[in-house]
Amino acid sequence: PMKFHIVEMDHIVLNVADIDRSLAFYTKVLGLGAEREDEWRAGKIGFPSVRINSDTIIDLMTGPVPGATAGQKTQGNLNHYCMVVAGADLAPALEHLASNGVAVHNGPVSRWGAHGRATSVYLLDPDGNEVELRSYGTE
Repeated sequence: PMKFHIVEMDHIVLNVADIDRSLAFYTKVLGLGAEREDEWRAGKIGFPSVRINSDTIIDLMTGPVPGATAGQKTQGNLNHYCMVVAGADLAPALEHLASNGVAVHNGPVSRWGAHGRATSVYLLDPDGNEVELRSYGTE
């Protein structure tokens, strides 16, 4: 039996070649609102975001776009994606991952997301896609 369940998508992080070009596309072409753009332009943070809705954002990060190496994180356009788990902590998820032979390669760590700071762990799916699981510390 599952000891935790996924409740929502939090964010995705896209590797992009040109953040300005991507901001223009997501805001002007797709109509999403820019977030943290001023802080990014001021050099205070590493990347801006665009908001899909009150629960979901896309982070736009300069990074590698194509290529993959077997057994390692896929180096495609998607950097990673994040899903929120229910509950106050990640212990049940960590136990379940370990019991299924899935290694956490980073975390638990505090990270910023669609609802502010949360505790996250990072793992790879069978195809090398990085998955972030996070808890905002609420029941």
